[in-house]
Amino acid sequence: MESKRNLILAIETSCDETSVAVIQDGHLLLSNIIASQIKSHMRFGGVVPEIASRHHVEQITQCIEEAMTEADVTYSDLSAVAVTNGPGLVGALLIGVNAAKALAYAHDLPLIAVNHMAGHIYANRLVQPLVFPLLSLVVSGGHTELVYMKEDGDFKIIGETRDDAAGEAYDKVGRVLGLPYPGGKRIDEMAHEGEDTYHFPRAMLKDDNYDFSFSGLKSSFINLVHNADQKGEQLNPENLAASFQASVIEVLVSKTLRAAKELGVKQLVMAGGVAANQGLRNTLTKVVKEELSDVDLLVPPLSLCGDNAAMIGAAAYVKYNRQEFSGYDLNAQPGLSFDNYGEL
Repeated sequence: MESKRNLILAIETSCDETSVAVIQDGHLLLSNIIASQIKSHMRFGGVVPEIASRHHVEQITQCIEEAMTEADVTYSDLSAVAVTNGPGLVGALLIGVNAAKALAYAHDLPLIAVNHMAGHIYANRLVQPLVFPLLSLVVSGGHTELVYMKEDGDFKIIGETRDDAAGEAYDKVGRVLGLPYPGGKRIDEMAHEGEDTYHFPRAMLKDDNYDFSFSGLKSSFINLVHNADQKGEQLNPENLAASFQASVIEVLVSKTLRAAKELGVKQLVMAGGVAANQGLRNTLTKVVKEELSDVDLLVPPLSLCGDNAAMIGAAAYVKYNRQEFSGYDLNAQPGLSFDNYGEL
């Protein structure tokens, strides 16, 4: 007799992507629908929370229908409904949470709340199995963290940014360079055409901890550009991008490498939107191969680096197996972190 498939319908609306996915057995991607809002926010140079929420309201029902159709499943096939309940924009999160609660109630399905950052880490399980203990470098627009996991669902932040997240610094530097939002992808492209001629500071590089700081780098960059503008001097934009990115990558890779060595992990995984950065991917791959040959490096495909519901479904599977379900009083938690989250 064939064993029943575990099918989780997952919803992600933490920021400016409305996404719904169907995941089988925690690692098989049957569908992953993503409705992006980048064009709506581009003219404002960043995400406008109220606009993001409105788009989620408009898109959520259609995304659910598309995900179910593409996966070729019915509600009676589903095992559970999962949703991101934080961290993120409170209005955006509420759209997904309420949609998930309505579906769970209407079809008598268990409801699973998932930490958005746990989702980014578990996106890697859609590529290959996770091996513990592992270290994850989580780098996104709002987060830069080193997370140690000794087993499934056990998260310990061993290092984090003291100020700006790396992705946030990329967006601000992009605006200074006059690049359209989001600027991170274009800065990465420009960096490959330039050289590190401006030698920006590498904050906390030699400190005896795993924390990060990018506000000083951002200020150094902005001051250099503004001073040049006032003097009428021309700066090379490709070299500016290359110099900025060289600083970010050196700090991220150095601290990650040191933590991986000192903690004796078996696997190192990249996670988050900035994990799509080609310079970071290439450098980390090269360094791990040279210095951590016995450590398995997982780099998610570009399609799973940004916000998506497939990663939420992968993370939810751990909680499903433990029967860790939420009630209908589930609420959005915009400031949710691993520290107050307990187990996954």
